[in-house]
Amino acid sequence: MPDLKIEPSEERRSARFTVTALAGLDEVVLYLDFDEVLHHENVTWHPKKGAVLQAPLPHRLFQHVDLLQEEIAPYPQLKIVLSTSWVLRHGYSRTAKRLPMSIRDRVIGATFHGRMDKQVFRGAPRGMQVWADVLRRRPRDWLALDDDYLHWPAWCRDKYIRTHEQLGISAPNVLEELRAKLKLAFGVR
Repeated sequence: MPDLKIEPSEERRSARFTVTALAGLDEVVLYLDFDEVLHHENVTWHPKKGAVLQAPLPHRLFQHVDLLQEEIAPYPQLKIVLSTSWVLRHGYSRTAKRLPMSIRDRVIGATFHGRMDKQVFRGAPRGMQVWADVLRRRPRDWLALDDDYLHWPAWCRDKYIRTHEQLGISAPNVLEELRAKLKLAFGVR
């Protein structure tokens, strides 16, 4: 929620309210999942190694991050909110650091933050997690790249881009949809 500051005015009976909005207000925001978006679906967690991809070559962690950079490059105003479960496991900062600087510089937050109840958040479908953040952040427009297609609210489905479980955003139909929706969000013909 935005911070609410009450600053007394010169008259004792009136007060001025200042609402500090979350980053992303009136901007175009991309909600970004990692698994099945930027790499193959089969990521496991090892206590010493961290994220480990259990997939045949040529699959590797973050193999599609360069492709994402390329696709969003024409839209320097695009902001990114992390909607990945990696934030729950590693925290916001450590998760964002997994991204190259050109993408990390666009990251303005995550759908999960430390003041939330982890169990309640985990229990909510991804679509509702994203929608709750949209309501808090109030972007001008938004898109979501995610593999989790279950339980997206009907009013959000036109903003959702379903990725391929193995090919992520590199699947031709996914790339085509991403390009079309970015153009629409930025009013490009």
